[in-house]
Amino acid sequence: MNAIVALCHFCELHGPRTLFCTEVLHAPLPQGATNGESPGQGEQAEEEEGGIQMSSRVRAHSPAEGASAESSSPGPKKSDMCEGCRSLAAGHPGYISHDKETSIKYVSHQHPNHPQLFSIVRQACVRSLSCEVCPGREGPIFFGDEQHGFVFSHTFFIKDSLARGFQRWYSIIAIMMDRIYLINSWPFLLGKIRGIIDELQGKALKVFEAEQFGCPQRAQRMNTAFTPFLHQRNGNAARSLTSLTSDDNLWACLHTSFAWLLKACGSRLTEKLLEGAPTEDTLVQMEKLADLEEESEGWDNSGAEEEEKGPVLPEGAEGRELAKCPTGASSLSDCGNWQSRKLSVFKSLRHMRQVLGAPYFRMLAWHVLMGNQVIWKSRDVDLVHSAFEVLRTMLPVGCVRIIPYSSQYEEAYRCNFLGLSPHVQIPAHVLASEFAVIVEVHTATRSMLYPVGCEDDQSLSKYEFVVTSGSPVAANRVGPTILNKIEAALTNQNLSVDVVDQCLVCLKEEWMNKVKVLFKFTKVDSRPKEDTQKLLSVLGASEEDNVKLLKFWMTGLSKTYKSHLMSTVRSPMASESRN
Repeated sequence: MNAIVALCHFCELHGPRTLFCTEVLHAPLPQGATNGESPGQGEQAEEEEGGIQMSSRVRAHSPAEGASAESSSPGPKKSDMCEGCRSLAAGHPGYISHDKETSIKYVSHQHPNHPQLFSIVRQACVRSLSCEVCPGREGPIFFGDEQHGFVFSHTFFIKDSLARGFQRWYSIIAIMMDRIYLINSWPFLLGKIRGIIDELQGKALKVFEAEQFGCPQRAQRMNTAFTPFLHQRNGNAARSLTSLTSDDNLWACLHTSFAWLLKACGSRLTEKLLEGAPTEDTLVQMEKLADLEEESEGWDNSGAEEEEKGPVLPEGAEGRELAKCPTGASSLSDCGNWQSRKLSVFKSLRHMRQVLGAPYFRMLAWHVLMGNQVIWKSRDVDLVHSAFEVLRTMLPVGCVRIIPYSSQYEEAYRCNFLGLSPHVQIPAHVLASEFAVIVEVHTATRSMLYPVGCEDDQSLSKYEFVVTSGSPVAANRVGPTILNKIEAALTNQNLSVDVVDQCLVCLKEEWMNKVKVLFKFTKVDSRPKEDTQKLLSVLGASEEDNVKLLKFWMTGLSKTYKSHLMSTVRSPMASESRN
């Protein structure tokens, strides 16, 4: 945690003073803290606790700096400090702890070495012991601003038999620039700092009771009630905190506590990326997974006779992928071998566009986006499978229905991606239909028929591709907006394949949002056609191809989304709002 924890004291002679502070260093120590040190003298390991190694480091200054430690320090001069204002003795090396996990150093001394940090800590100290005080003058409080940082301050009293009122005023402050983080850490800081304070007060109370038992101060002060107070206390104006607690290792213990506090408070809160509500593709995939689990439970409960026949893939419902073994696969092992073959024939949409050529690719992509049936005829099963894996990325998951390879023609209502062997006869009405496109893969008469500059993949050099349809897409046809944007991304060589994939995800999400609006407007609210046309104009989808695309993509909406809208419409609150 990028913060500073400090112990402050209100001196009756000098006012608010910083006694001890611990700060976090993410970089190597300042030059003045490393010059003139040897491994044996400069750093003496004392203990290791919780992954933090504690050591003492001498801050030796080289003669070239031309100043003593006192004159170069931003802190107050010796003449302005009494015994109660001083924590570490003159020449004390201070304390430093190394966090081995994060390579962070926790450094403790009386004042920060950096002048700006000294000013921030000094101001927070003054405010915590003067104006920013909670009722009762003992307890936690929060204050600060963007310029000087935000402060968590906890004031408390320490018993002292020689002090006015038999107690002295202290505070522990935590300073950082992140207001939200500090506020969220309030419960943690309050509990841990309260524990440190209780320990200090407990030690001081024992010393106070022992001194009062040996020499009660109350009766002695009553006898000298008319003696000027300032003259009386000159003999022992202030006492150090080590004297009040009778603990010579007090500052080392405070360093350990403050260092642990900074480390623990920094690791207890972590930032998380919130991706928002799940996308339609995610919802559809979850629904498919749930359906498959239900079907698998049904298969497990089937009789022994059905198990002997071997697994049979169901005649899939809408939105499911149906996988069939290639022709000639007579056993389950053959089908498994087909699944394990190399499938990376077409590597990306850009690769496919280079292989097929721009006109063929545009025709194929247009039919894919419109929801027409795409038929691939080839002997190479891997080629067909890879083609479908690439083309399906242009559609929402709910709009994809694939039969990778079949020995007979399947109707369009069962699949919009169909792979066939070359000898399969396609019905005449399908060949002449404007709602189907056929890609025939033939053995090439010469090598390297696809354009030069394509990705290095010699497996395609032996093929030539012929794309036909009953309604070919004219070259001058505008087409759906999303198709034009996809082609623009594919032709932009400055965009890598990964960037193009992310562009495609964003485009699909954009148009699925338009589909949601249109679905609610037409199916749920039942608005008239005139209003629907106005809505399409607002959405930028009034062209014929865009309207067809939206209607097809509407079939890919998840059941969860549809049921949510329907339940909202049926609720009494919705009926009242419409009325």
